Amino acid sequence: MEKEPITVKTYSGYKADEYPVSFYWKNQKHEIKEILDRWHEQNRTVDWLAIDYFKVCSSTGLLCIISHDMENDQWYMVKVL
Repeated sequence: MEKEPITVKTYSGYKADEYPVSFYWKNQKHEIKEILDRWHEQNRTVDWLAIDYFKVCSSTGLLCIISHDMENDQWYMVKVL
């Protein structure tokens, strides 16, 4: 599975880009119906190298993992089904 860059609209609450609410993939908007899981990965030697992951189900039935590379402020997705 290869990760693809995507454009993401996020909810910002107590922090910026707290979680995704929709994303564009292959010129189609996908509203996030449910966040099934989420986790955080951080480089132990460099504090600012971190990635947030979200396993989501979209309103179009797409199941995927969305990641936010915070160093580059870039979002990616990997299709699960």
